[in-house]
Amino acid sequence: MQASRTMEVWVGVFVALGLLGLFFVAMQVSNLGDFRTAKDSYLLKAHFGNVGGLRVRAPVSMAGVTVGRVERIGFDDQRYEAVVEMRIDPAFRKLPEDTSASILTAGLLGEQYVGLSAGGSEDYLKDGDEIELTQSAMVLEQLISRFLFNKAEEGKDKKSEAASAPESGSVVPNVTGAGLN
Repeated sequence: MQASRTMEVWVGVFVALGLLGLFFVAMQVSNLGDFRTAKDSYLLKAHFGNVGGLRVRAPVSMAGVTVGRVERIGFDDQRYEAVVEMRIDPAFRKLPEDTSASILTAGLLGEQYVGLSAGGSEDYLKDGDEIELTQSAMVLEQLISRFLFNKAEEGKDKKSEAASAPESGSVVPNVTGAGLN
């Protein structure tokens, strides 16, 4: 009976360690464990025509380095665009005013994030400023529909060219002037 009790305790410890490991993996996958909001961090805003699958807490990165997190995603009913608020770490205070923001996709799972590209201005963004240069998310359905629409247009053009071309076997008059004196 004592051996059975010891085995149950070890199984319980093993299950608890497994659950703890799953918790840490979930924290890493969900991006909740690696960015702490510093008290000196600052907020930037950007308007996008389409944010796609961007989520709150998504990374904001520059040159592959995480510089902040998406804090809030809202809708501007005056401009009819999405507003993304980003909390930027205080270590990255010198972002030029003409910095641009794009919504990009990373990895196999298609996690979307905000990518920043520095401009050349000598003035820097401050708390509450807005990034003016933005590029919306590429939505796969829109890309496919554009491709299919273009292919359909090409098909129409080929049909109209074929309809206006002379039929095979018909005689085309010589208009080069050869044989005329």
